[in-house]
Amino acid sequence: MLNPSIDSLMKKLDSKYTLVTVSARRARELQQDGTVMLSKTVSHKNVGKALEEIDAELLKVIHVNSTERSEGILNSK
Repeated sequence: MLNPSIDSLMKKLDSKYTLVTVSARRARELQQDGTVMLSKTVSHKNVGKALEEIDAELLKVIHVNSTERSEGILNSK
């Protein structure tokens, strides 16, 4: 069983594509610096930690034009 569930994650974001994009970017950030925004996580892997942060609403998604795509898609609150 996935924790957090896909149903609770989809209430936070507008599409599965956005969920995958945000969690992958955040997992890469975690791999580089290792700074987790949650005090305690269930998952030991970076993607799981990213999903838990999304579920806790610690990440904010900003939609940008395709010309501004490389920066600013994922920002922390």
